[in-house]
Amino acid sequence: MTKKEIAKNFLKLAAKGHSHEGFRLYVGKNFKHHNQHFKGDAETLMLAMEESARTNPNKVFKIHHILEDGNLVAVHSHLKQTPTDIGFAVVHILKFESDKIIELWDLGQPIPKETINENGMF
Repeated sequence: MTKKEIAKNFLKLAAKGHSHEGFRLYVGKNFKHHNQHFKGDAETLMLAMEESARTNPNKVFKIHHILEDGNLVAVHSHLKQTPTDIGFAVVHILKFESDKIIELWDLGQPIPKETINENGMF
């Protein structure tokens, strides 16, 4: 399995409420993340992902681009908390050691109702 496939599978599992499985299968020891809203350890992020899926059971997560450069994978996606939500453009950057995710950054930008840019966010 490629790093891109691992990143895709991990994020899809997390979005669907299966973060425990995603962490068990794909996350390495000493994992850390950089989300400003949570402590930087695996357990805290895993539980937050699980809670988000429980709170928003109809979440929509669509990946548009996946880029790989050495031990880094970047995933550009559209995240909607509900099917009718406009959502966010999100970029996850995952750092790998062998075939395990050891570090994660996530950046999000709300999608505006109206935009000047005719190309959209995806």
